[in-house]
Amino acid sequence: QVQLVESGGGLVQPGGSLRLSCAASGFAFKDFAMNWYRQVPEKEREFVAGMIYNGRWSNYADSVKGRFTVSRDNDKNVLYLQMDDLRVDDTALYFCRASKPTGPTYWGRGTQVTVSS
Repeated sequence: QVQLVESGGGLVQPGGSLRLSCAASGFAFKDFAMNWYRQVPEKEREFVAGMIYNGRWSNYADSVKGRFTVSRDNDKNVLYLQMDDLRVDDTALYFCRASKPTGPTYWGRGTQVTVSS
């Protein structure tokens, strides 16, 4: 059974940091590109950061460049998102996604990040 389980969300003050994790199981994690998305109520889900299957290339939304860092551990089947200098408008439900160019796409259920003073 395919599972993507996000964790590490919570409440943090502006300027603070959080590290999200996405634990994968039930599929060949090392063969999939992995991405982080986020969503706030009544808005579309938006791309945050992504990394190709072997970790050699990543990309970021302009709004998080220089503050967020995506990484993966293909031995442990885990995707990470280090989030620094958090802002109020980073508040959202954060999801991880696994995808292949000609294969299936899997989503986790999300972890809530709230940035507030």
